Amino acid sequence: MRKRRWLIGGIMMILWLAIPFQTFAREQVQPDLHASEVSVSAKAAALIDVQSGRILYGKNLDKRMRIASLTKIITAIVAIESGKLDETVTVSKNAYRVEGSSIYLDLGEKQKLIDLVYAIMLRSGNDAATAIAEHVGGGSVQKFVGMMNAKVKELGLEGTHFANPHGLDAEDHYSTAYDMVQLTAYALRNPIFREVVSTKVKKIPWEGKDWNRTMRNKNKMLIRYEGADGVKTGYTEEAGRCLASSATRYGRQLAVIVLQDGNDWNDSGKLLDYGFTKYQYFSPVTDHQPVTSLQLKNGTVDRMEVLAGEKLAYPLREEEKQQVRTELKLPKYLRAPLKEREKVGEMIVYLHETKIGSLPLVAKSSAEGIGLWQKVLKLLESMFRR
Repeated sequence: MRKRRWLIGGIMMILWLAIPFQTFAREQVQPDLHASEVSVSAKAAALIDVQSGRILYGKNLDKRMRIASLTKIITAIVAIESGKLDETVTVSKNAYRVEGSSIYLDLGEKQKLIDLVYAIMLRSGNDAATAIAEHVGGGSVQKFVGMMNAKVKELGLEGTHFANPHGLDAEDHYSTAYDMVQLTAYALRNPIFREVVSTKVKKIPWEGKDWNRTMRNKNKMLIRYEGADGVKTGYTEEAGRCLASSATRYGRQLAVIVLQDGNDWNDSGKLLDYGFTKYQYFSPVTDHQPVTSLQLKNGTVDRMEVLAGEKLAYPLREEEKQQVRTELKLPKYLRAPLKEREKVGEMIVYLHETKIGSLPLVAKSSAEGIGLWQKVLKLLESMFRR
């Protein structure tokens, strides 16, 4: 049953990855972005639109700070992407009774990797994080930490370095609000991660017991905020209270990071409210809206209407909507044969002078090509018209 469940999950993930996401470009973001509009207690904070990756709010975005158990976001996504979720993990002496928060794994206990992912994201188990790191890292925690650092480098996050998989304070273990909110948005685009962090209660086996472990999610945002669906709590004495939150409303998902924040629950809700009210999705065109028409050569018709292949959902403030412009990338003419909805060009969308995205331009309908004799007749007909 378990194998079947994860086979279905794997198929769903493949289908999800096959969905053509819009192409977005990263904006240049100031370290303090609209920080005067929302006052929060956090030393650093960031708010992001998950789909587009646009930063909607920032306070000390680039300040390097301790992040405590928010570290487990990268631990979870590296484990999920490893392709080993249905494998069995054996708890080593290194993972057994590791310092800090724990789900009290027994020495030699066996657990599925996916269940340990639930354990780190719901209960923040440092023992589970260490067991994950050893298993995915081929027996080496440091090799897994190398995978964590390679992942953030791949994502272009330059203000981050990890020293362990659980987030206990270490000299070279740090990140920024900007990097963590980008990493959180990346992780939330993964359907398995999204399912894990939105789970309120999860039961996993307890080897040698007649009952299961019942893990209740520490993230109070799941019950405090309407539409909340993640992500992770964190605390150490040096890092203070840290929180990664996400919520989905009106088909939009936002994520927020607050670091060293004694009022983390309220501040996170305040920033999510700000994002949902201050920004609305905007597109310069609707799906399949006619954009232009082009000459069609060697076809049964002389011209072909060009449509927007999809709409571009990008979060904008009301005053920004008048500052959007588009640029069409199209050939001088089209050549038959063409298939219906075949891509023929691209629309580039700009806010001010910054590219914020692109969408495909497609042929409205199919067009058959004509043979040599038909080409000759068409040429003669054109000559007689002149």
